[in-house]
Parts: sequence; C-alpha cells; structure tokens
Amino acid sequence: MTPSQPVRKLVPATASQSDDELPFVLRSVRADPNTLQHMKDEQVVDVIRDSEAEISKLQALQLRAIADLSVRRRRASSASSEVALALSITEHRASAIVSAANALIARLPRMLNLMDDGRLDLYRAMKVTDATAWLSGDHVRVVDATLEDRVPGRNATQVRRAAAYAAAQADPEGAELRTERKLVERRLSLHHQDTGVTHLSVNNAPTEKATAAYARVDQAARALKTTDEPRTLDQLRADVAIDLLLSGTGGPSARTEVFLHIDVATYLGLNQSPATLAGRGPVAAALARHIIGGPDTTLRRVLTDPRTGQAVELSPTRYPLEQNEFIRVRDQECRQPGCTRPAQSCGIEGTRAKGEAEGAADQLVTFCSRHRKLKGQPGWDYEVTPGGTVNVATPAGQVHSTTPPSMHPGRRRANRLRKKPRK
Repeated sequence: MTPSQPVRKLVPATASQSDDELPFVLRSVRADPNTLQHMKDEQVVDVIRDSEAEISKLQALQLRAIADLSVRRRRASSASSEVALALSITEHRASAIVSAANALIARLPRMLNLMDDGRLDLYRAMKVTDATAWLSGDHVRVVDATLEDRVPGRNATQVRRAAAYAAAQADPEGAELRTERKLVERRLSLHHQDTGVTHLSVNNAPTEKATAAYARVDQAARALKTTDEPRTLDQLRADVAIDLLLSGTGGPSARTEVFLHIDVATYLGLNQSPATLAGRGPVAAALARHIIGGPDTTLRRVLTDPRTGQAVELSPTRYPLEQNEFIRVRDQECRQPGCTRPAQSCGIEGTRAKGEAEGAADQLVTFCSRHRKLKGQPGWDYEVTPGGTVNVATPAGQVHSTTPPSMHPGRRRANRLRKKPRK
C-alpha cells in the first residue's frame, strides 16, 4: 500500500461509543461503581468480559488512526516517535504497535474485524502479526482466513501457536528458511542491570537442544529441592544452570525427554505439515525430521482414533508399559483449559467422571502443579466426559471445556465457554 492509497477503513463499523451505546451493565457500573457489590459472581465475570470486548473495539479504532498517521508520514520512523509521545510509551513499543497496525490494515483484515467485534485484543492480535510478518501477501491472506475461526476464545500462547502453525503450513519452505536464518543469528547475551545482577540468555538456540537443556536443569533443580532446601525452584534452576556453565556439574547427569508429535506422512517426507513439540508448539517439518534423525532419538508409535486423532495406544520401549507414560503422551500438555505446561512436567490426577461421584470412577488426567492445587479449591469443579473432554466449572458459574488433543495435523484442542446451570 503506497502513501497515496487510503487506509481500508478509517472509521470502524461502530463509531466511538458514548455511554448510551455501551452495554447496559457497563453503563450501570460506570455510573455507579458500587453497583458491582450488589452483583452475583457470574455478573461480575460478565462485566470483566464485556469491558474487555469494548476495549478491543477501541483498540481497533486506535490502530486505524495509527496506520493512517503512518501513511501520512510516508511510513517514516518519525510516526513511531509521534505515537510514543502521544501514548507515553517507549519508541520500541510504539514501533511494534505501528508495525502491527499497518499489518492488520493491509495484510490481516479479518483479524482487525475480530477486534471490531470485540473478540480479539491488541496483545493477541500482535501474536498473529509477529508470527506472519515473514509471509508473502498471498500466504498471509490464507493464514488470515484460516485463523478467523481459531483465535477467538484462545489465550495469547494458543493464538501464537495457532498462527505459527498456520504460517508454517501455508509456506513450509519459507518456514524452513526462516528457521535456518534464526539459527545463524544465535548468540549468548549478557545484560548488566543497575541492581548488581545480570541477565544472561541464549537467543535463537535450536529448539530441541534448548528444551532438553531446560529439562535437564529442571530435573537437577527438583532433585535438590529437599525439605531442608530454602531456595525456590526458580532459584535452584538459575543456580544449577550457572554451575553447569562454570564447572559442568550442577547436579546428577540424567537422560532427558523431549516429546515431538509428528504424523507418519510428515516423517516420511510425503507432506510438509508442521510437527508439535510438547510445551513449545509447532515446529517446521524439516526441523522435526532433523530432530528425529538424531543419534539418541527414540521413536514411539502412537495409534490414534481416525475420527478424532486422539491417542488410543502407545508402543512400549520397555515392558511393562506404565499407564502414566501413555497418559502423558495422550494428553501432551496440562489439561486445564489454556495451560500449555508439557505433560512430562505434570502430575497424573484422578478426576471425577461425568455423572459419577468423586472417587467412584475417576479418570486419570495430566495437570501441572498449579492446577492440581486449583482442583482442590472451594467452588471449583472438574469432570471428564466419556469422550475425554475436561469440563472445569469456576466459582462464578462459568464452565470452560477443553477437548483431548489431536495427533493429526491441523486439529487442535478447542476451548469452549458456557454458563454452568444453577442447581
């Protein structure tokens, strides 16, 4: 789009809203904040959700104004400076917002329309613009259409994964080249801070190696976390990592596991569908095949239901096969809606089967430590349907559901929300 071309829409379908155009409940709360104290839990949650939708609509309007300003300034960097001053933010942040605004206007109109509808906020929309920045115009239009029904209702991590998967699927060769370019840019960074501490990081490391390294550090840290150990797990991980870099020790050496989910056709090179690395998200098909070709890689056959893609059987590498091992491979991640903690870092928790009393026919499901504790909190209720769907009822009467993950390309766990019927 050249500077002389008009922005797609300068004014959204719903113009800047006055109090009279806001939902009734929001108008009531704005007029008298004390109204919240007289509402039921589910009504308060509705206010939170409705206000977020209104914020998203205003953000869409703001992005159109920012994109228009960028066009008027002929895409000069000074536009970011103006935005930074107007919003009292850093120029780095302003530059990212200007880039996102231009991308949403010119390349991702369906994502911008979702913002107009209050179904996608700026933070999540920027996950899409970041994940698709490298795509050509033709490819990004395909991704825009693909994501239109996939991103609403998902959190930022899930949106990023969905966008990265769709981008890699739309242009697998480009995804492979992008990975190669990123690997060339790998580096160790050191940033001294003014409080006597320093930030040390390895950027653009190979995903499989970084994941395995973190797993080894985490495993060593957990082994050191005894009842007499005052340090937190985060502190232990940091200390173990530094010890390993300085001395090569830091804890007992042990084999670590990284779970990569890839279909047979991709493994054989018959298609270029992205694979999925548990806890990380999609990786390009070429990278997945490279990981599989490693000398220490162990391949496991997972049989799936052809209708749903859900795992039904896992081939053992040792006998007898532990049930927990299959459950972790089946669930891939924590089954709490929206949680992406790898199943290998989760515990196995008995969860009430739908229609049954607690403990009568509990189903084994993976939950991370945070959500295992949440299950026992007052007002929270968990159940598993015969099809494997986990329903989580909150104290406010909302029911969030997550379906079992699919091993098939293109199928992803869906999160749904509904009201819990009052008893």
